[in-house]
Amino acid sequence: MSLPPASVGALLSLELFGFDLSVIAIIGLIMLIGIVKKNAIMMIDFALDAERSLGLSSREAIYEACLKRFRPIVMTTMAAMLGAAPLAIGFGEGAELRRPLGITIVGGLIVSQLATLYTTPVIYLYLDRLRLWARRPRRSRDSYFAAFDERKTR
Repeated sequence: MSLPPASVGALLSLELFGFDLSVIAIIGLIMLIGIVKKNAIMMIDFALDAERSLGLSSREAIYEACLKRFRPIVMTTMAAMLGAAPLAIGFGEGAELRRPLGITIVGGLIVSQLATLYTTPVIYLYLDRLRLWARRPRRSRDSYFAAFDERKTR
């Protein structure tokens, strides 16, 4: 769920700096997708492992994942952002080709960092509730009508 905000952040940053969506900017979007999805996977993988091995509830597991994976997620994002910053602010020969790439990566990472840290735990908990709801034993139609008939005869 953090991929759409990352793409919106990248497109808004291109618009803010007056660049069009070019082939180089699309390459930046593809790079951005790889980085952003890795951050969410890191958090979800830790939460699933904590649920299975430590026996935590899904809420406790995602909370622990947020606490323990915050630093690696921020470090990865900052490394990618600082690596792309020279592309975004670069001048000189060929800078007009490289600047959209850097602006796309930096703008998308800023927005996606916030989205990953806030939306991933929420979506994780909602999907876990949906999973529990789907696993819930259903009463058969006969038992429903039997219960209804029993109440009617009282």
